[in-house]
Amino acid sequence: MWTKNNMPGQTGKTALITGANTGIGFETALALYEAGAHVVLACRNFDSAQLALAKIAEQKGTGTLEIALIDLSSLKSVKQFAEAFTEKHQQLHLLINNAGVMIPPASKTAEGYELQFGVNFLGHFALTGYLYPLLNATPGSRIITLSSMAYLHGVIDFDNLKAEKDYDPMREYCQSKLADLIFSIELQRRITARNDQTISVAAQPGANKTELSRHMSEAAFTAAVERLGPLMDPWQGALPSLYAAVSPDVRGGEFYGPDQDGGYRGYPALAAVTPNALDEAVAKKLWSVAEEATGVRFP
Repeated sequence: MWTKNNMPGQTGKTALITGANTGIGFETALALYEAGAHVVLACRNFDSAQLALAKIAEQKGTGTLEIALIDLSSLKSVKQFAEAFTEKHQQLHLLINNAGVMIPPASKTAEGYELQFGVNFLGHFALTGYLYPLLNATPGSRIITLSSMAYLHGVIDFDNLKAEKDYDPMREYCQSKLADLIFSIELQRRITARNDQTISVAAQPGANKTELSRHMSEAAFTAAVERLGPLMDPWQGALPSLYAAVSPDVRGGEFYGPDQDGGYRGYPALAAVTPNALDEAVAKKLWSVAEEATGVRFP
């Protein structure tokens, strides 16, 4: 049973976590701070980020903390964030693509993409691309992208990325989380082909009590708990991300999640990946779409 108590020291390392002000992101940031890392809380709202920083600092870890603002629903914001980050930092050991939105009312990004696809996938694709040179220049770096068990039900509908069809919030969420997993695996294929030194790993947190469910009605939330079973606390849901980020046993292209109840509860373990995330033709097409949408080309 792996917990954050098994983490090696992170002193001297820089970790960037999107959506670090709440839930899984907060617990991930806290654990890395306690282990000695310099943790950059990349958040959309400054006040929420400040509150999170103060709460984390109360634990008196051995690391350091920094706030940086990013709005993943705006590719302009992502670019501005990345430019400021690379001007300030000479290394980046951990990029944790954690932030996400789930089943919001129908809405779009600044560039016109369905919000969940845009925030959960395109924003992180662009961020990873802008920061890739810094990551690849940092020995031992890792790119951790969060997916979800929802990916199992996902299909990439290339004709519906801008919500051209009737909006189905859960269908679009599943699509975005499948896109994240496909992205992580395809990125590792490209890293391997170039013989680069960074690695790309995916993680999913299982079923947790977080603000991600804020758009669910009470009836829908109750039904989900009845279907999925008890929800874990966020600290436990953060463990797969942390394991993927720091364990010496992790290899690029792998996928980690809770080890019990079909991946919804438990402690970090290597997870199987279903065929819908392993189709290389879909992966290449999705990559091309992302390059076109973001204007970012890497590695």
